[in-house]
Amino acid sequence: MDNSMKLEFLSKSSNEGFARVAVAAFASQLDPTLEDLSDIKTALSEAVTNAIIHGYENTKGIVTISCQINNDTLTVTVSDSGRGIENLEQAMEPLYTSHPEMERSGMGFTVMETFMDSVSVRSAPGEGTDVTMSKTIKGR
Repeated sequence: MDNSMKLEFLSKSSNEGFARVAVAAFASQLDPTLEDLSDIKTALSEAVTNAIIHGYENTKGIVTISCQINNDTLTVTVSDSGRGIENLEQAMEPLYTSHPEMERSGMGFTVMETFMDSVSVRSAPGEGTDVTMSKTIKGR
C-alpha cells in the first residue's frame, strides 16, 4: 500500500459535499485529469447518498470512507453499519429503487459502475454495507 486515509462522519446529507472534496483532494496525488476527478466525485456521491438514504433511513449513524492508493490505482470503500441490503442482485439492477416515493432514479450502482473501473458490494441485512470502487489514473 502506497498511501491511505480514513474518514468518518455523521450520516447527514450535508456531509456528502465534504466527503467528495476530501476524497478528491486525496486522489489528487495521482495527478488525475479533471474528468477523472469528476468521475470519482460522482461515483462517491452515489455511494455516500446510498449509505445515508438507504443504510440509515431516517436514523443517524456513521459513514466511513477508506481510501488507498496503490501505484496508479485509487480504491475507495464507503461503509455504513445500517440496515443492509436484502436483495443485492435486485438492488444493483438499473432503475430499481426501494424508495420510488422519494423520486430516486434507482441508478446509483449503475452510475458508480459507469464512472469507476470496478465496483463491488458486500452487504448483509442488519449489518450494513460496504461499497468498494477503484479507478486507475493513467497520468497525463
